[in-house]
Amino acid sequence: MAHFDLKEFLDQKVAEYNRPGFIESDPIAIPHRFTLKQDVEIMGLFASILAWGQRKTIINKCTELIARMQGEPYAFVLHHSDQDLAGLLGFKHRTFNDTDLLYFISFLRHHYAQHDSLEMAFIWGQEEQAEVSVEQALNYFKSYFFSLLDYPERTRKHISSPVQKSSCKRLNMFLRWMVRQDEQGVDFGIWSKIRPANLVCPCDVHVERVGKKLGLITTPTVNWNMAMELTRQLRLLDAQDPVKYDFALFGLGVEGRL
Repeated sequence: MAHFDLKEFLDQKVAEYNRPGFIESDPIAIPHRFTLKQDVEIMGLFASILAWGQRKTIINKCTELIARMQGEPYAFVLHHSDQDLAGLLGFKHRTFNDTDLLYFISFLRHHYAQHDSLEMAFIWGQEEQAEVSVEQALNYFKSYFFSLLDYPERTRKHISSPVQKSSCKRLNMFLRWMVRQDEQGVDFGIWSKIRPANLVCPCDVHVERVGKKLGLITTPTVNWNMAMELTRQLRLLDAQDPVKYDFALFGLGVEGRL
């Protein structure tokens, strides 16, 4: 398939999936329940980190988490008491448990005590640069996230980084939500320091399968190199907004027909 045909095909699929109807059945529905920027950031982070398995289950688990945080994630993070934290005990999704959750809350309180936005947790040291490197941002975020003295070793597996060769699917998805901005209203576009042009495409099983079928991916295993290879190919189709094609590849994968 020639690049021109491929672009036309994928652009049609982007138009099909990048619309409000997509939101309801996707984990992005969770941060869409909020209007306060910090609530959107916090629940966007949780929804992406917990994005394992069936989308319906992910949405249900995040809904439970919101209830345990008394419906106001940002207020909970800043002002919780020990008694409030007790209300988080017993939370579990796949291998993410209450030990991990308590550390996430601890980190978020530490961060928001000093910064207005979670964006700073990614771009530290790159604020003055014209182009923020997502690879650097993800590596920085992991080291910063685990900079508190009391972090549980078990929680490290929930935050990936390019240094460990991970494709960083969940965090790249979170960055897409926060950074991409268009008229469709699916992604939030509330962060301005990272440009959409520099985002890296999240590589889940659907995206990987479709990407390989369309000749966009030759890397055999899902890792950082695959995410970068796919993103380079997508930049040939749209240099300013390559990760919009995540909608097309994911949608085609979920449809299961190519």
